[in-house]
Amino acid sequence: MFPRSTIAVRTLPALPPWLAHTLRAQRGPVPWSAVVRGALAAGPLLLTAVLVGHTSLGVVAAIAAMLAGINDRPGSRRTAVRRLGAPALAGAAGVLVGTYAGDHAGAVVLTLVLTALGLLAGGMSAIGPVASGGGTQLLVAAAIGAGMPLPDSGWARALAFLAGAGWLIVLRLVLPTPGAPAGDFRFDGERAAVAAVYEAVASLLDAAGTEHATARRAALTAALDQAQDALAGPRLRRYASSAAERRLHAQYAAALPLAEAATALAWAGEPLDGRAAEGPRRLAAAVRESAATGPLPAPARSAPALRALDDALLQAAHAFDQDGCSDLHTRRRSARDLLRTAFGAGGREYGLRVALCFGASAAIAQALHHSHWYGQHTHWYWLPATAVFLVKPDLGPLVSRVLCRAAGTVLGALLFAGFAAVLPHPQGLVVLVAVCGALIPVSTRHFAAQTAVVTLLVLSLVMVVGEPQASVGRIGETLLACALVLIVGHLPMPGERGGHVRARLASAAGAAHAYLEHVLDGPDGSGDRAARWTLRRDAYRALSEARAAIALSAAELPALARHTEGTDEVAALLERLVDTVTAAAVHLDDTGRLDRRHSDRLTELLGELAAHRERVGLPTGVTGLAVAV
Repeated sequence: MFPRSTIAVRTLPALPPWLAHTLRAQRGPVPWSAVVRGALAAGPLLLTAVLVGHTSLGVVAAIAAMLAGINDRPGSRRTAVRRLGAPALAGAAGVLVGTYAGDHAGAVVLTLVLTALGLLAGGMSAIGPVASGGGTQLLVAAAIGAGMPLPDSGWARALAFLAGAGWLIVLRLVLPTPGAPAGDFRFDGERAAVAAVYEAVASLLDAAGTEHATARRAALTAALDQAQDALAGPRLRRYASSAAERRLHAQYAAALPLAEAATALAWAGEPLDGRAAEGPRRLAAAVRESAATGPLPAPARSAPALRALDDALLQAAHAFDQDGCSDLHTRRRSARDLLRTAFGAGGREYGLRVALCFGASAAIAQALHHSHWYGQHTHWYWLPATAVFLVKPDLGPLVSRVLCRAAGTVLGALLFAGFAAVLPHPQGLVVLVAVCGALIPVSTRHFAAQTAVVTLLVLSLVMVVGEPQASVGRIGETLLACALVLIVGHLPMPGERGGHVRARLASAAGAAHAYLEHVLDGPDGSGDRAARWTLRRDAYRALSEARAAIALSAAELPALARHTEGTDEVAALLERLVDTVTAAAVHLDDTGRLDRRHSDRLTELLGELAAHRERVGLPTGVTGLAVAV
């Protein structure tokens, strides 16, 4: 034996990013409320349709409920209406177009129609998560409408699709959340989101002067984004109509100056007394319990940022006692902005790839169908529907999506083959659909698990309407779709690769520019504070979106990841710039002028950004930020 002191410690080599992402799963408590909604959605809809003799329409409604269940994430009820409803409308349109195109168009015309839909949906997906979900459902529903032969008309199928998604939305609105905070259960998502903002402020104050400050500031940005989305969901009236909702709006607005002061204190890099974080924590508890704040401990007032924190605590205590509706400091994007995003560099690149994948997969599926490769199976939608999910970049890096989809489909198909052999038809299949609906909210933590559950559910549905057991064929079609998407994903396209990442980074740089100009050009050095907070929120949200796109691109295979090398450094510089502008704004509020430390740091960051502009291919003027400091 070797002496103990001479034994070398061997460390395992780090996994490549694309493989590490494949093995990574989200963690957290089981979303029991979503599990209950899933159990009450697809299964009961299918059972009702079977009992009344409209099984085919029940299958369409159950598919819509399944797709809505994939989008059923934690958050406010108002946000859920938009997150579930907008994709459902797109899906109903896809069912309508796909059904009529499949019934009346030949194979060539049908392929062209589906390819055009892919181009449209791909461009839409660049706008944001809700639009991306809408694009996915548009294409999946179009493939199902064209490739699933059902006796019903296109309008009947579209209405059934809306009914299935609408039923899940009704469940989301009327069922209370178990263990929700005290108060009106209709606003439990909003209340939890606003309380998380105050907790994030306290955590950032605790981390001031430590190596964890940057991560805590990013967590605060995420909490503010979630609360802003939760409160700014669709409404019938322009303003909040209840006292509870108006109070939540005021409490969110009161957190913005606290977040600003906390960011400035973290930027200063000096540790703080634990007393500074006590006030925000008490405010978080008051939000959760829908109670009064009580006395708040005042921090020291020895520096501009500490004085700003103390003033913000006093304003928050006053706001908690009021019912007035406050501005959420969010700015809606105009139709022109949305179109510019959809048809910009990122939207064009993504749209072309989606169109090519969806059109080619539809053409191959029809060729296999007409050559009787399917045998008795007339449902050829699986190949194009699989390609849609594989080509979606917001579901993970390309290779990760392909590996997870292949593994999940094989597992789901093998499980279904076993269940189909022993379960009674159709009663056992209806129960299996209900169980899978309940598992979807849990399975969304990993794409392979989600794929396995969805495969089980869809194969059960198509067997209910009379298709023979087809597990082996579905595995073959999935592997074919995986190969197709891998090839298309690595093909050169018109324009520069990484257009989506560069578009997000350019948007973040433009938002940082606007924020910096406003702070330095204000009449007292800081300008209108409400407008400043809106610009600050825009800058941090744009940076968060850019960071997410960069992280996703970095986890691709080296052949794809190299096209966005260096963008993470620019994003980090922009974050430091926005942090510095925030600290400068707080200092200007207190003294009316910039000190040397803020001026030198701004000048240094602007110079570094200008030096990185050509390296990552950003347009001239976006990273220059030519403002006299």
